[in-house]
Amino acid sequence: MRSVTYSMGVSLDGYIVGPDGDFDWTAPDDEVFRFWIDDIREIGVHLLGRRLYETMLYWETADQDPSLDDSTREWTSLWKPLPKVVFSKTLSAVQGNARLVSGGLAEEIERLRAEPGEGDIAIGGAALAAEAAALDLIDEYRAMVHPVLVGGGIPFFPRRERRVDLELVETRTFSSKFVYLRYRVARN
Repeated sequence: MRSVTYSMGVSLDGYIVGPDGDFDWTAPDDEVFRFWIDDIREIGVHLLGRRLYETMLYWETADQDPSLDDSTREWTSLWKPLPKVVFSKTLSAVQGNARLVSGGLAEEIERLRAEPGEGDIAIGGAALAAEAAALDLIDEYRAMVHPVLVGGGIPFFPRRERRVDLELVETRTFSSKFVYLRYRVARN
């Protein structure tokens, strides 16, 4: 069965976006960017909320920029054709290899898990991940911890009143002091 993963950059104090809405501190160096390029190869479909979808729209046309370096071209060549499912009640249309869903997250994940296909079902965006976590649909949490404290903003982890036990699967420390943590949800 395909795993559902939630993976994003996070500040050491637990936020994906700072209190001012800024996330420039998440810009990866070359080593971390190479890691994300390799990581996206393992994804079969990406689920996004409206805000992350709108942020990621840049990558739908980025390949038209002649000044892109080879790594950025490679990322774009992987992201652009990746099937995306956008959850929004306010958008009326989406671009690229995306489809718009206004229905239930649990039903969509169940449908995707039942489909033949390879690769993880990735969730991006804190609000969508919080909904998936509340429904106990996330199999793995993957955090790229950035060496910064931002003091508030949008939290990486959903604030729910329930315990979730995790098993450490992988860690990696990058030369730039970024730390990748991969945890699997411990299911009984």
